Amino acid sequence: MHFRSLALATVLYGASATLAWNHPNYKYVAIFSVDGFHSSDVGKYVSLRPQSTIAQLLETGYEYTNAFTSGPSDSFPGSMNQFTGASPRTTGIWYDDIWDRSYYPPFSTNMTRCEGPPGAEVEQAENLDYNSTELFSGGINPDNLPQTIINGKCQEIYPHMRLRVNTIWEIVEASGKETAYADKHPAYDIVRGPSGKGLTVGYFPEIQSIANTVNATIAYDQLHVDAFLDWIAGEGKTPEHSEIQGAGLTTTPALFGGNFQAVSVGQKTVGYTNGTTQAFTAPLLKALDFVDKSLGRVVSALKAKNIYEDTLIIVASKHGQAPINPALYRKVDPALIVPATGVNVSWVTTDDIALIFLEDQSTLSTAVAGLEKATSELQIQDIIYGPRLTALGYGNPLKDPAVPDIIVRVNLGVIYTTSTAKIAEHGGLSDDDRKVACFVSSSRLKKTVFDQKVSTRQVAPTVLKVLGLNPEELQGAKIQGTPLLEGF
Repeated sequence: MHFRSLALATVLYGASATLAWNHPNYKYVAIFSVDGFHSSDVGKYVSLRPQSTIAQLLETGYEYTNAFTSGPSDSFPGSMNQFTGASPRTTGIWYDDIWDRSYYPPFSTNMTRCEGPPGAEVEQAENLDYNSTELFSGGINPDNLPQTIINGKCQEIYPHMRLRVNTIWEIVEASGKETAYADKHPAYDIVRGPSGKGLTVGYFPEIQSIANTVNATIAYDQLHVDAFLDWIAGEGKTPEHSEIQGAGLTTTPALFGGNFQAVSVGQKTVGYTNGTTQAFTAPLLKALDFVDKSLGRVVSALKAKNIYEDTLIIVASKHGQAPINPALYRKVDPALIVPATGVNVSWVTTDDIALIFLEDQSTLSTAVAGLEKATSELQIQDIIYGPRLTALGYGNPLKDPAVPDIIVRVNLGVIYTTSTAKIAEHGGLSDDDRKVACFVSSSRLKKTVFDQKVSTRQVAPTVLKVLGLNPEELQGAKIQGTPLLEGF
């Protein structure tokens, strides 16, 4: 174990307990994802903005400079990493648009209920809405949900029902404390967990309804910030935010938070500058400044409520974005993948990754051989399949209907797309995708930088620990033996 501290010149192995002094539990945890925010971005931003809120939070905080989100690094598994303490092989959550061998298409697709052979696309994003062109779409239309057979009956599967293990939100809610969370569309009700009871208040305005620009997304993110401030005030509904779900809060929730989208949109549409430093472009810096100002408003509200001393603030990004260096960006047509396999394929999920589900799993060796011949054309860095796929911790596709047969890792900068609308993407396995911003802050902490490798899975048990709850109650974290973050 290696870490640097301004307070300690050298700390020997086993001495991290000196950082986790016996302080009382926190009454509140505020957790935020700045989607796309890399660990390397933190230092760049603080250098530019030494008086920023982020800089101030780090002065009394633990920074984890070698933190990795889930692999794949899509938003759904990235969120579940933090909220369950488990990876896709355990949660069953691989992507927001994926295949499952045990599911059936939504009723709205073919007007049938669990008919024909199983196996269907499971898309859980704005496609579930009654109307994704509206900011408040009326929620999820059950006819748009995938279906499966449970106890002999065809059942629509809401996002939270797909999750196989519980979440920190469920455990905190079950303890009698209030919780609140905001994200980018109604499918993110998944944070409730399998019981569907993990949130006192949820807030999910549809991001698909706004323009894909930094300015429009900042205005969208402001809705989340307004919700955070309402929650700190102990208000679940106000006239200005009548779409916040739930009967309303009676007090500041013990666990609350949400995500910011503007940085991610800036990375995808404008990106970083060319050159060795990959500095922020002006629109991307504007998005970061907005996030920083918003975190400052949260801090000010906590102080005004006189609960700042009792609150642990966590910033942990769901995902990064690749490539950071725009010179590496290049596109490959995803339509080339299936012909390259030379076999029948049920489904391929593509971003800066390819997750391949074969129609007949016995054709695996043929498919892999075809992909190996096309490594140059498809810009493939690695083909993960068979026993190695299982050994690397992705699960076993022969036993688990949600696990892809083949994972294609692409060369850094490659996106499987024909779109000209974006110059970066997330979802893949590169460090640009997975090495994310992760820090915690409290007036009780001493500034410390941990540089050993950690996973954002460690956020989940840490949240429960600091709230005085039992991390052993997290089913996924227990299965995978997920430890607390260093310093706790």
